[in-house]
Amino acid sequence: MEDDVRKYIYGALTVFIAGVLTWVSVVYISACGVTLTCRQGMLKVERTPIPTLIPATLPAMDRGNGQAAVESDADMCRVVAADFVGAWVYANSPETDPFQFFDANGKKCESTFAEVQPLFDQPNIWRDDSLACVSCHWVDVTISPAQLDLSSYAGIKVGSRRENVESKKGTDILGGGDWKESLLYEFIVTGKAVVPGHTQAAAADSFIVAGKPYVESASTPTATPKP
Repeated sequence: MEDDVRKYIYGALTVFIAGVLTWVSVVYISACGVTLTCRQGMLKVERTPIPTLIPATLPAMDRGNGQAAVESDADMCRVVAADFVGAWVYANSPETDPFQFFDANGKKCESTFAEVQPLFDQPNIWRDDSLACVSCHWVDVTISPAQLDLSSYAGIKVGSRRENVESKKGTDILGGGDWKESLLYEFIVTGKAVVPGHTQAAAADSFIVAGKPYVESASTPTATPKP
């Protein structure tokens, strides 16, 4: 009788140990495979690839005594974007005719509408996060907000609230040539409209590089002071 009890106990222990070893083996093999290194069980290291740097190919700027930098600045006109549009509005010049303006340094400069247009069809000019005006105000005035097309000189001059694409008459957005009294100034600069894209006024420090220094033509008549 005693031998039978001992036999049952030894048998149960043997079965338990065999079961534990079998379970451990199954877990190990499923995780690591048939190997003693168990590399599959190691934590993966997240790595950020290092981009290949493009070697610089431009020659270093030769500043010398600063003359090169002075000459470069002399060929540039730096102006606040809103002031630049305002100068064009005040000039009321045809599309291809030049207009004059004063840049941030008080230098007299000259430009054409070709440099004004990007302010309406390019993003991130008025602010770093600003969309291009034409992303909403496009040529199809039937779906454009305020029926306004800012994609061309003609569209801007015709104005808003147009009945259709062919309509040549709309609400003047240029204030009749008075920039600070215009709807365009109100929407861009003062930012009063509770409309997506117009809730924040244009930054006063949104400078752009446009135009070139104005050079008086030798043929330009000069007034002769009276005695």
